[in-house]
Amino acid sequence: MNIQLDSKKIKEACGLVSFRKGDTFFRSKKVVFSRYEPEYCEADVMAAEDFHVTIQGDGKGGYHADCSCPRLASVKTDCQHIAAVLLAILDHQKNGTAPLMDVEGAGHESLAEGLLTIFEKEPSRSSGEQLHFENRQPAEACFTCMPISLADGSTMLGMEASIAMHPVRDIRKFLKDVKERSQSAVSPFFTYEPAGHYFRNEDDAVLQELMRIIEDEQAHKEGQTLEADASILLIPPTSWRRLLSLLTAAPKVQLKNGGHVYEGISVPEEQLPLTFRFELDENKGGRLVVKGMGKILILQAYQSVLYRGMIYQLENDDCKRLADLKGMLAASGTDRIPIQKDQVGFMLEKVVPGLKKLGEVHLPGGIKTQLIQSPLTAKLYLDRLKNRLLASLEFQYDNVVFNPLEEKEFHTDFLLIRDEEKERTILEVMEESSFARTDSGYYLQNEELEYEFLYRQLPKLQTMVKVYATTAIRNRIFRESIHPRISVKVKKERTNWLEFKFAMDGIPEHEVRGLLASLEEKRKYYRLRDGALLSLESREFDEIRRFLNEIPAQDEDLEEGLNVPMVPGLRLMGSLEEGEVFSFEESFRNFIEEVRTPGSRQFAVPESLEPVLRDYQKQGYQWLKTLAGYGFGGILADDMGLGKTLQAIAYILSELPAIRRTRQPALIVCPSSLTYNWQSEFERFAPEIKSIVMDGSKAEREKMLAEAGGLDVLIVSYPLLRKDISSYEKQPFSTVFFDEAQAFKNPVTQTARTVKKIQAGNRFALTGTPIENSLEELWSIFHVIFPELFQGLREFSFLDRKTISRRTSLFLLRRLKSDVLSELPEKTEYLESAELLPDQKKLYAAYLAKLRHDTLKHLDKDTLRKNKIRILAGLTRLRQICCHPALFVDGYKGSSAKYEQLLQIIKESRLSGRRVLIFSQFTKMLDMIGRELARQGIGFFYLDGQTPSEERVNLCGRFNSGEHDFFLISLKAGGTGLNLTGADTVILYDLWWNPAVENQAADRAYRMGQRHNVQVIKLLARGTIEEKMNELQDKKRNLIEEVIEPGGKSAGMLTEDDIREILNV
Repeated sequence: MNIQLDSKKIKEACGLVSFRKGDTFFRSKKVVFSRYEPEYCEADVMAAEDFHVTIQGDGKGGYHADCSCPRLASVKTDCQHIAAVLLAILDHQKNGTAPLMDVEGAGHESLAEGLLTIFEKEPSRSSGEQLHFENRQPAEACFTCMPISLADGSTMLGMEASIAMHPVRDIRKFLKDVKERSQSAVSPFFTYEPAGHYFRNEDDAVLQELMRIIEDEQAHKEGQTLEADASILLIPPTSWRRLLSLLTAAPKVQLKNGGHVYEGISVPEEQLPLTFRFELDENKGGRLVVKGMGKILILQAYQSVLYRGMIYQLENDDCKRLADLKGMLAASGTDRIPIQKDQVGFMLEKVVPGLKKLGEVHLPGGIKTQLIQSPLTAKLYLDRLKNRLLASLEFQYDNVVFNPLEEKEFHTDFLLIRDEEKERTILEVMEESSFARTDSGYYLQNEELEYEFLYRQLPKLQTMVKVYATTAIRNRIFRESIHPRISVKVKKERTNWLEFKFAMDGIPEHEVRGLLASLEEKRKYYRLRDGALLSLESREFDEIRRFLNEIPAQDEDLEEGLNVPMVPGLRLMGSLEEGEVFSFEESFRNFIEEVRTPGSRQFAVPESLEPVLRDYQKQGYQWLKTLAGYGFGGILADDMGLGKTLQAIAYILSELPAIRRTRQPALIVCPSSLTYNWQSEFERFAPEIKSIVMDGSKAEREKMLAEAGGLDVLIVSYPLLRKDISSYEKQPFSTVFFDEAQAFKNPVTQTARTVKKIQAGNRFALTGTPIENSLEELWSIFHVIFPELFQGLREFSFLDRKTISRRTSLFLLRRLKSDVLSELPEKTEYLESAELLPDQKKLYAAYLAKLRHDTLKHLDKDTLRKNKIRILAGLTRLRQICCHPALFVDGYKGSSAKYEQLLQIIKESRLSGRRVLIFSQFTKMLDMIGRELARQGIGFFYLDGQTPSEERVNLCGRFNSGEHDFFLISLKAGGTGLNLTGADTVILYDLWWNPAVENQAADRAYRMGQRHNVQVIKLLARGTIEEKMNELQDKKRNLIEEVIEPGGKSAGMLTEDDIREILNV
């Protein structure tokens, strides 16, 4: 287009934030033009939803831009979508690149290719793969394979490559550049550019394998190179088979062999082009004449034979024999081997079978009539006498029959060509079966070995031999179909017990008890009373065996069934699935439905809260009531901002008559910062409940606790509960709610030990983050609220994540905002990165080098634990430098890239009329930001760990009412318990190790009651520890999703590997 553009003009027109977002859209190929003319263009920007942009030139180098996205009237700058289109136009003007057009035909074809790429089974490539909706050019690759003679006389295979018809001069450097996505000068006339070229999948697979070969060389400090020719990469024999399969699939491959270049690589299945001709002189012996050896090249290490443009792959033994034969002929200088008269028979019997695998064998007509070349018929005879299993073998070729265990010569006028390989295989299987040998047969006198033979080795042998078994043997093998089943139901007489009944179709009832005992003893089989051996190694029996191993100790007769209390019974069911073995009867299905689907068993919602509670909150209330009815504990793990507090209040209000009748109040345990928030919520939603915050002096708190019988709810902080636990453990409570239950995620802390001492009829935990770092945290919470669900921590550590997820599914209720609040506005997350300033970068590099040096000394199992605090302190220093070096460097006069970036975002936010929460872990950083806001005359609120609980509630109310537009908050102190829906922008100035903490901070604004779209901006220093922290956060998200929403990989606490990765040591 004929408009005057540069980056500075686009930044001024759109603002820094929109410019950066637009640049991301542009670089991600999200801009697609539908019209592109000198004075006018139209384009679509494919963001979360598509927005249409028009640019109209004014004929003087200026323009007018319009976008279909919704914008605030107070925003005077152009949006990020216009920025993306302007950057695409600028790129066309500067570099001559064609704008990405939405054109019929070609455009639709690229869409189809993109769709195919999405659903291909191959994972995405790392070396310049084709992108969806690709507008780069394919870099046509040609790979040339050839034998290379080395100085030591050996021969290896080598590989050359050409890209876009230009030979690669240095293949190792080229592969390194491709791996690192760097440009690479292939030749003086062609340069590979990752931004402009891609490799087709088949070519890319070959390149990946060549890179792996170089990596393996470096890892093992081995591998040979050709000093004189950098264009050739030698292929180690260990990589050849894998590479060969990739080469046969690549579109352009050549084979250099014998001075010729052959297009493509063929791996034929037929015999080698060799002939072996036996010539016999009457009564004198003869000779073996070999033809074709001079045409082939044998590469024994590769198990390969090259012939013209073909590569034959042989078995290791066959390739060795061929190489030895060629060497022997070469040493003798002839193509024939003399055979003495007395060697003829032996030669024909022993050599001919092996030669047939290498080429075509020709025998004189007279000899053919003397040869027996029929296939081997092997027979195995089985019998059982006097508790012994007896076996004998018989091999037959035509009418020649013999026992392979008897060493005797054949007196015959014929020559027998035996299948020695098959004979050897059969004998090896018999030897593996632990048989004892006699002169002519085998025997077993051990029942377990007999079972192993009949059920493991015999099926192998049946593919090679004919089996003749007596009735005694056939009766030893149990042949009927067995369908073991266990039914589960809730006992009628005792509804808090489960009953398990065993059924074994095909097994007499009087055998069931013995069979179950064998399963408990982990035996592989069970011997029925008629002597048959029943295999217990099926998947169904494995499930029953696992079930029996987990049931509590009992003295009941399993044959009659098994009665188990409800809680340990459910623990069992959490490890099992309904299917071929386990069947759930109607009573158990109904019970599961009640717990799994809140509302199936209706409890009356307190009348005053009926119009207040949303549908999903009513379901949460029903879930709490159902669990309480069965005496179970549970974790209400709803997403932050969905009203867990209100659901707990509804439950307590429904229990109010019982609370007052028994004079056993409910107890709320929460962080100090939330105590008055809880009281405020009780006064708002249930003023009839008498609640009190347990605060004040020791004497005042003791007095309040002594009068607890006259109250409905006590609210106490975790710190004060620890101090006063000796008084609280004497007081029975109707129900206890542990808010922000991650407070006792570490089972060895004093808090965890304290909360276990509370006596309560029902126990519930409220937390949006039941797992932050490791599965041990989930165990710790359940160990307090529902200790019967899991056994000790050691046993818990052996459970797989699928079992844990299934077992907790009934007792952990989690709903996400996206699931239940369809009216909730959009939340958009942005990652804004900034390059460290020069002085800042020097300081960072110096501290990083020192920390790496110190860390290397401590990274072993013995010293890591002792020095972890020191290492973490060093990592904190690096994070502070990323924020602002002045946080700990006295006299630092420079600035900080992230700080400058923040000030620019603050400026743009004020122009846009946005209301902003700024979180940082470092209160000194917040002080610095606050001083700058005050200098500019910008009003703000401030909250950290020192802010009293009552003041927190007051500050939130004032902010939500619109008093100031900025709120500076300490990440850990303000990440929970605050309702700040008056904000529409959340800035996370520095990253935290755990994503759950950041999510909690963002959800102070993005929660029920929010009416505006919320944007969350994470600031990150590029090329620093913060990038590594962001990757670590992704790993930890997987752990949370895997157990609460199954499927992922554990991250755990900060490990030695994490530290190594973060510091690149």
